[in-house]
Amino acid sequence: MTSAAEQFAQNITFSSFAKAEELKKRLLFTLGALIVYRLGTYIPLPGVNPNAFAQAFQSQSGGLLGTLNIFAGGAVERMAIFALNIMPYISASIILQLMTAIIPTLEKLKKEGEQGRRQINQYTRYLTVFLATLQGYFIAVSLQANNGGGLPVVNEPGPFFILTTVVTLVGGVMFLLWLGEQITARGVGNGISLLIFAGIVAELPRAAAGLFALGRGAGPAGASLPGGTVVVVAVLALLLIAFVVFMERSQRRILVQYPRRQVGMKMTQGDKSHLPLKLNPSGVIPPIFASSLILLPATAVGAIGNDAPEFLQNLQIWFSPGRPTYVALYAALIIGFTFVYTSIVFNVEDVADNLKKYGGFIQGYRPGARTAEYLDYVVSRLTVIGAAYLTFVCILPEILKMSYGQGIPVYIGGTSLLIVVSVTLDTVGQIQGHLIAQQYESLIKKSKLRGSRS
Repeated sequence: MTSAAEQFAQNITFSSFAKAEELKKRLLFTLGALIVYRLGTYIPLPGVNPNAFAQAFQSQSGGLLGTLNIFAGGAVERMAIFALNIMPYISASIILQLMTAIIPTLEKLKKEGEQGRRQINQYTRYLTVFLATLQGYFIAVSLQANNGGGLPVVNEPGPFFILTTVVTLVGGVMFLLWLGEQITARGVGNGISLLIFAGIVAELPRAAAGLFALGRGAGPAGASLPGGTVVVVAVLALLLIAFVVFMERSQRRILVQYPRRQVGMKMTQGDKSHLPLKLNPSGVIPPIFASSLILLPATAVGAIGNDAPEFLQNLQIWFSPGRPTYVALYAALIIGFTFVYTSIVFNVEDVADNLKKYGGFIQGYRPGARTAEYLDYVVSRLTVIGAAYLTFVCILPEILKMSYGQGIPVYIGGTSLLIVVSVTLDTVGQIQGHLIAQQYESLIKKSKLRGSRS
């Protein structure tokens, strides 16, 4: 059954969009900010030989650099100033959220309202700088140790190159963090998510062209795929998008009732509402965190170079993309982080206490502990479905690679597809919200004019 807001949203037309001047300004600002971001992905790091790095990148595109390149919109492949993208901030946010559930001081800050959230955001920025510095150092050391086509990637290696590279990469991350906050405040949608979305979408045409090039036998090193397989993969991608949209919009609605209340001399009727529970409340965080952890051996080997211990090099080989051990560990990490992160973002005891505080109850269950037990029962079973859904979507491209080779684009499933679909749905919802607010304002103005005339 559709709500009044959903029914009202169905009446939105292009004419109402044309009248929404504030929304137009927000959209133009968002578009301008994304253009600035895309321009930055083409500005190379100082001291790097682009031709030598391009050849070195081809041999490592399936490892850590290749994974970062997906979210950076090709900035890693060009070793641009935005090569780290906004991923250090994402990692810092995940770590702080996990620590909030463990450290009582952070948990207390979280419950202090707006002031506490600001303090946690400040801690997140500090951790972002630390993680970006660490990753920038690893990348700088790895660049110095690599060569492409017999040419060194770095023109003048040494401490000065490492310092300038770290400062440039950290500055790029912090600029993108500021730009994302500006998009959130003055544009449309979540700015941080839109930056990642823009990077992924910018590489989609090239990925599609590469897929169809395989069907013509014009892939890298003469790689090819049967024409029928290319068509099947393309259709599978479309079906997978529809499946992700369906799962992201799916909800388990629990009926919440509120008792009758006496206001003055009148007895108000008891209200009913729904507590919506998503099948996947953890979003794309579990795959992002799982991919970060599973690529730690590759990160360490890249930082140490040829002097890395033998066991670390073996770990890098065992858990490199395309291997069964990588797929098994990746799936296990996604399932584990889905349960852990869901328990953090949806605390059943807090929800039960809030319902009790406002007089709400679930029919058949007493407010308080019994309600929390019931919610935990429902959420646990929904999380099983959500974990299976995330695992299937993220493992599918790895299975296709193992079956048909590395030419299959990673955009066929995986974290990138989840991000694109979820950000699109969120942005469309916010645009729709602005249009609904604009219609409400116009109705209020009309009613005031009619009242003044009468």
